[in-house]
Amino acid sequence: MRLHIINSNSDGNCYLFTDNEGNTLIVECGVRFEKIKQAMNFDLGKVLGCLVTHEHGDHCKGAKDAVKSGIDIYATAGTIKGLKFESHRLIAVPKGKAFNLGPFAVIAFDTHHDVNEPCGFLIKHEEMGTTLFLTDTIYCDYQFPGLTNVLIEANYSQDIIDEKLSGNRFLRNRVIQSHMSIETCIETLKANDLRAVNNIVLIHLSDRNSDAKVFKQRIEDATLKTVSIATAGLTFENFDKYPF
Repeated sequence: MRLHIINSNSDGNCYLFTDNEGNTLIVECGVRFEKIKQAMNFDLGKVLGCLVTHEHGDHCKGAKDAVKSGIDIYATAGTIKGLKFESHRLIAVPKGKAFNLGPFAVIAFDTHHDVNEPCGFLIKHEEMGTTLFLTDTIYCDYQFPGLTNVLIEANYSQDIIDEKLSGNRFLRNRVIQSHMSIETCIETLKANDLRAVNNIVLIHLSDRNSDAKVFKQRIEDATLKTVSIATAGLTFENFDKYPF
């Protein structure tokens, strides 16, 4: 399995999972669709669909052009309503029930964000096992068995946000009430069985309220796992169930 990160911050989020047969699942469509086409060498023939967690622009700004290009968007009914355009390619998915996109099996689950009906995704594939995709949420209600890879939000640090946004209570409260802190990220990871996890990828770091180097070290210390920071253009050629 190949994981390619097109972008991962408040300017836009998009991740491409491509298996050994070339089948590609897009997760989030929060960049200009032209960027996605460029990342795929303008060959969309094996795109199976696009998962969208919620309707904020940094997660869906490319959705309208994606459907115009023949790509189905999979999201909750509330998110589809929040997209504010209609298409037969907008497909509502049930939460807690698996659905298949080619060789990928996906389960959507509730998250906590300031939108209509946000969700996270469990994504399963024979090559990579079970991957947790969790972003834009204050906390997570669930534990997930059998994880092999994790993409998880670490948006801000309580210490940094207290220092930098002490004079902007509105913005400070908005971040705290809609995103996952590094402290909560650590708690969430430690609440799950990580024995089989190969990769932990920290996504959606705030440009001003995070410290990538410190966050990476804190997660490594807490989990004793391989930790990476999602940056534009980063590619994992071996995002697999087994590391070798």
